[in-house]
This record gives sequence, C-alpha cells and structure tokens, in this order.
Amino acid sequence: MNHFFTVEGILYFGAISLSIIGLFGLLVSKNLFRLLLSLVLFEAGANLVLVLSGFIRNGIAPIFLDGNSGAVMNDPVPQALVLTAIVIGVGVQALALSLIFRVKKHYGSMDMRTIRSKLEREIAENAGVTPPGSNEAPAPVKLIEGENS
Repeated sequence: MNHFFTVEGILYFGAISLSIIGLFGLLVSKNLFRLLLSLVLFEAGANLVLVLSGFIRNGIAPIFLDGNSGAVMNDPVPQALVLTAIVIGVGVQALALSLIFRVKKHYGSMDMRTIRSKLEREIAENAGVTPPGSNEAPAPVKLIEGENS
C-alpha cells in the first residue's frame, strides 16, 4: 500500500481517473458538446498514461554529453508519441467542434435523440417513405369537438 502514495502512483491514479471519467461521459452523455469534452478528457488521460510509462525516477533526458553515457535515461519514444497524439487530437477536436456547430445550426439542437429523430424524418421525407416508428407506440388521441385541453 505504501507504493501507491508515491508521486508516480498518484500521477497514474490521476491519469487513469481522467480516462475513466472521459469514458463514463462518452457512454452516458447525449449532448454532442459534452461528448466532445468527454473525448478530450479520455484522450488527456491516455496521453498521461503514455508519458508516465516512459518516466524513470532519477532518470535524465536522453541527451548524450561527455559524462552521462552510462546514466539511466527516460524513454523519449512515449513523449514523441504523445506529442504527435496531442497535435492530431487538437485537429480532430477542431473538426468535431465545427461539425457540432453545423449540426446545431441545421437541427437546432445538440441532443442526440432529437437530432436522430429529425434526421430519420428528413431521410424518410427525401426517400418518399413513411418515417420509422414503433409498432408498440400508442395510437394518437383524437379530441372530440367542443372539448378543450
């Protein structure tokens, strides 16, 4: 139990917690913007785990100088991979955000259920078929003349 409260243990706990929070948000959220934020959290946690995997306590930067040829060095490959992942992630996030704005402008909502129902109706209208519905849906209620509700 004493190994958990080291700096590395706390950092791993934080990185894994970020990933779990992001994954939970991806699974639960129905709002497009919240889905994007959850994806950002998940990506940040994954990037932290990758950076921590190359960390060695008391390690030095992998730069060979005169006196450090036999010293313990941190692994530079995870750092390079994470730097690439961050650049790609920012591009994906910018694209996703622009698509979210376009969807919000076109459908008037960022709720996935609303967007899906409007999209299904739009596709059905363009195809000239009846929109999909449930066979188990209750029949619409007809009002009797003179009755207000």
